[in-house]
Amino acid sequence: MAAPFADGGGGGGGVAVMAGPVNPIDGASTQSKACLKNSASKSPILIFLFFHKAIKSELDGLHRAALAFATNLESGGDISSLLQRYHFLRRIYKHHCNAEDEVIFPALDIRVKNVARTYSLEHEGESVLFDQLFGLLNSSMQNEEIYRRELASCTGALQTSISQHMSKEEEQVFPLLIEKFSFEEQASLVWQFLCSIPVNMMTEFLPWLCSSISSDEHLDMRKCLCKIIPKEKLLQQVVFGWMEGVKESDKRCEDNSKALCQNPGAGPVVCQTKMRACACESSRIGKRKYEELSFDITSSSMSCPIDEILIWHNAIKRELNDIAEAARKIQLSGDFSDLSAFNKRLQFIAEVCIFHSIAEDKVIFPAVDAELSFAQEHAEEEIQFDKLRCLIESIQSAGANSSSAEFYIKLCSQADLIMASIKKHFHNEEVQVLPLARKHFGSKRQRELLYQSLCVMPLKLIESVLPWLVASLSEEEARSFLQNMHMAAPASDSALVTLFSGWACKGHSRNVCLSSSALGCCPARTMAGSKEDINQAFSACTHMSPTDEKPVLVQEGEAYESKSGVRRKSMPVVDCESCPSTRSVNTLNLSCSNQSCCVPGLGVNGSNLGVSSLAPAKSLRSLSFSSAPSLNSSLFNWETDLSSADTGCASRPIDNIFKFHKAIRKDLEYLDVESGKLNDCNETVLRQFTGRFRLLWGLYRAHSNAEDDIVFPALESKETLHNVSHSYTLDHKQEEKLFEDISSALSELAELHECLNIKTSDDLIGNNVESSDRSETMRKYNEKATELQGMCKSIRVSLDQHVFREELELWPLFDRHFSVEDQNKIVGRIIGTTGAEVLQSMLPWVTSALTQEEQNIMMDTWKQATKNTMFSEWLNEWWDGHPAAAPNTTPSENSISLGSDVHESLDHSDHTFKPGWNDIFRMNQNELEAEIRKVSRDSTLDPRRKAYLIQNLMTSRWIAAQQKLLQARDGESSNGEDLLGCSPSFRDPEKQVFGCEHYKRNCKLRAVCCGKLFACRFCHDKVSDHSMDRKVTTEMMCMRCLKIQPVGPVCTTPSCGEFSMAKYYCSICKFFDDDRVVYHCPFCNLCRVGNGLGVDFFHCMKCNCCLSIKLVDHKCREKGLETNCPICCDFLFTSSAIVRALPCGHFMHSACFQAYTCSHYICPICSKSLGDMAVYFGMLDALLASEELPEEYRDHCQDILCNDCDKKGTARFHWLYHKCGSCGSYNTRVIRVVSTDTGCFTSNQ
Repeated sequence: MAAPFADGGGGGGGVAVMAGPVNPIDGASTQSKACLKNSASKSPILIFLFFHKAIKSELDGLHRAALAFATNLESGGDISSLLQRYHFLRRIYKHHCNAEDEVIFPALDIRVKNVARTYSLEHEGESVLFDQLFGLLNSSMQNEEIYRRELASCTGALQTSISQHMSKEEEQVFPLLIEKFSFEEQASLVWQFLCSIPVNMMTEFLPWLCSSISSDEHLDMRKCLCKIIPKEKLLQQVVFGWMEGVKESDKRCEDNSKALCQNPGAGPVVCQTKMRACACESSRIGKRKYEELSFDITSSSMSCPIDEILIWHNAIKRELNDIAEAARKIQLSGDFSDLSAFNKRLQFIAEVCIFHSIAEDKVIFPAVDAELSFAQEHAEEEIQFDKLRCLIESIQSAGANSSSAEFYIKLCSQADLIMASIKKHFHNEEVQVLPLARKHFGSKRQRELLYQSLCVMPLKLIESVLPWLVASLSEEEARSFLQNMHMAAPASDSALVTLFSGWACKGHSRNVCLSSSALGCCPARTMAGSKEDINQAFSACTHMSPTDEKPVLVQEGEAYESKSGVRRKSMPVVDCESCPSTRSVNTLNLSCSNQSCCVPGLGVNGSNLGVSSLAPAKSLRSLSFSSAPSLNSSLFNWETDLSSADTGCASRPIDNIFKFHKAIRKDLEYLDVESGKLNDCNETVLRQFTGRFRLLWGLYRAHSNAEDDIVFPALESKETLHNVSHSYTLDHKQEEKLFEDISSALSELAELHECLNIKTSDDLIGNNVESSDRSETMRKYNEKATELQGMCKSIRVSLDQHVFREELELWPLFDRHFSVEDQNKIVGRIIGTTGAEVLQSMLPWVTSALTQEEQNIMMDTWKQATKNTMFSEWLNEWWDGHPAAAPNTTPSENSISLGSDVHESLDHSDHTFKPGWNDIFRMNQNELEAEIRKVSRDSTLDPRRKAYLIQNLMTSRWIAAQQKLLQARDGESSNGEDLLGCSPSFRDPEKQVFGCEHYKRNCKLRAVCCGKLFACRFCHDKVSDHSMDRKVTTEMMCMRCLKIQPVGPVCTTPSCGEFSMAKYYCSICKFFDDDRVVYHCPFCNLCRVGNGLGVDFFHCMKCNCCLSIKLVDHKCREKGLETNCPICCDFLFTSSAIVRALPCGHFMHSACFQAYTCSHYICPICSKSLGDMAVYFGMLDALLASEELPEEYRDHCQDILCNDCDKKGTARFHWLYHKCGSCGSYNTRVIRVVSTDTGCFTSNQ
């Protein structure tokens, strides 16, 4: 077969035109490659790896050609060859996706839920991407540089999207198909897949596929097909003829394929040496066989073959009329028992109409008149069929409630509407199109158009359509139909047209071979030879079946029932269920009498592995008639559809996680657009672009980690949602790889830019620089910038599709399976693993992409999830001093205003009383008491915050007096020379290490309360009668230069040269530590020892404490840490000592725990056991077994309450130990002592 397109030029040639084998593309995983070697003998489903390889190879060639077209501007370049290749790839991939959606995914969904839908959604996204690409190809900017670069980047995005999709299928879908389906079922699925691709596409698809794989892979694929194709000579002739790209029916090739089936271990050399001879011999053999079918060409009853369109129109109208009549019968009888059969007939005729309209739109109308189109009428009819089918399905699902008069009216009116619309449409075609065809085309061309129209359908549909059509014809019309079909078919299609003839004969009402009377002899008998030859051919391939069971033979005279429900006496079709143990016989017809044809059926229409669907048929029209969005639009603008679909739904806590998608989309758009400016060699643009990319990468990683670690496991924990998130986890891995590739490309681009700057500097100072070196560097820079633009387009497309599918598929699941409380817990867990530094970058980034209302909703949800914590306090303190208010630190002016608005809307509860010290000093006693009462009555304040404010108000006069005294001292000693403590302190005097006994640091803090300098707050509190609030500290003293200055991470004195005050500095806590690893928890609003949230700690929103990441599953107690240690009575929340979590959910200092457990084993608060006491309780069992009670106590029992399981029971009398009969614990207490003469027995309540 001729190559479908020529080389694109520019070094980007396509592999499809290669005659010999090509090297494998390194796109499949190692596991897939290993499976590929054994695909023929173990897993037929792995034949799809060959399809994937060919598509990846074609994509790679197209991308290279597009890059060459974009970078070789001076050479011009022709877009026409590229355009032809794009069209071919689109058709190939579209049919591949359609067959998967129609056959593979429905079958998989029956066995494994929650997997297939994601991949079908990906097909839809790739279809949109193709539309975008063809919208660009059809634009009028083809000679502009921006057009070429955009074409290259869109092609790269298409390659990335499809390659990722196929890699995920190889990693998730194929293993599931191999695991859940037997060998025979896999073979059946692949055969259905091949039969679902239109015939005219198969003639291009299989030869192209063979040219894209190596000779070894070609041999593997032939072996695999030998086990997939039913062991019928005629079917194998058709498929293997397509596969080799040979246009003639080739007996010797068939013999070779038979020999290959008989000896699958034969080497590839024998097959390759015979292959060329077969191709040469094929022409003579095929022509000879065709000549044997002698008949008079002029004997056709129709003077104009194009009038056969009237036959199709009449058959369709007759079937539609029957459907409308059936609808009226249902209306009169009210019997809904046959609705499924009615729906089946409707689906069949809808599929026939859709493919008939596709044939007209793509074959007949363009040939007759390029401007003639009925596309709008075809689309309207498709919508009407959809409405009727949806109406029936809704009634079926409604069950008993469906018998309403309203349904009768809708059903009949919709059927009548379709009938009227089709009649009008057909009448217009017959008046406008047929006269032109009769006038401009001879009989030969008319027959060719009709035959090409028939080949637009897939084999599976043709097998049902031909007998249905012939059943509505008279014997003379049927003979004429077969004559025209044989006369139009090329010699290479002799096996195919023989198959068509046999299927057509099955629809005739009598047991008569129409082919014999129409053509002079039966082509099926001519192609197959004698009955013995058939049996030999069958036996030659039968032993290749994985089982040894005998095939089932189908006898003549059984009834054939078409999809339309009309029963005809003919050769039946036997589906795979009739012979589940073997793939060698899906349908086998060996009765070859003088009355009827003998051709095999496909055996796919009755299979229950897949689910029939009209989606593939509908999508075929989109290849030619879909309108692509404008060039300036976003690649995937689905937000409108999502918002309309979600209208009326109340806001859910989990929605705020998906609001990050909006910010991600905004930055992806920025990267996509700004990457086109990198060719200008502007250093500022490159630096800003790199910074924005690093920010997006870091925040995306935090978002994807939260989904992988928290959100997806929560979904998978529901039994009905198993496997729903696996595909999205694979997406995260692939997207992380894309980010890494972009990061590497940016580093290379920065290096090239630096080289260009050096060469420019050398030119300016007079150094001689080779112009060729500079030109070469510039060329490399432009190529890398073009490549980077394509990578940015790819990451945008990939993430756009990913977040769209998440919102469409996963988002609704939270409403159905999670309560609001559960969603709040998930949000709390996500936030609780997010550190302060990440939040400080994330919040301005997210809010800059949201409206004011969205910001308020998001922050309200966050506050609800963190209601037990200090998050609002941290947020207020951070925003008060956050540099986001400065224009040079924010991405845009819009984000500045949005950030300030969020700050004002966060929490107004603390605004009840915030006077300054000067205001307090001017208050009299009555005013102070009024303010104290006002704070005390404020129910919105947290109890700890309320106590803090009241305490400060009560001591405000003394504090104000101290402030006034401090100001007076400052006036007397403006240089600060007499300040107490204005000298360095040392943690290690011998080594001159600055600090104190508590911390290692290089500065002292000036206490606001008393104005004195101390190394830390503990040093202050140790010698003072009041506590120091370190958060209000504004000044510090560098212990090297002894200069007092604003508090900060480094010394601002020039002589110190930015001397660091400590390795760690917290601007909120004014905390310095030069010794330990410390992080600030935004929910405790304190600095704590550790690597950080999400690393080795997380914050529990209910307990309001930071716990080890190993304690994710723990017993929660609301605000459990906001209490005193039960041993030493120190406040645990702000304690600097290590705190231990007890199994019961209470806390105490670790040192206190060690001392307490030397003599106790129960919690001092709730009396639960502090650990696993099995060994100790076993010792008590042994002790009690060895003891003997006095006689007077032996019959006594005691009612006990177990502290561990909280159950009541009875135990034998003892002075100290009483064992719980339920859990075996001795941690019990005596409720009552009773005496009995019958002995004690243990019971529990």
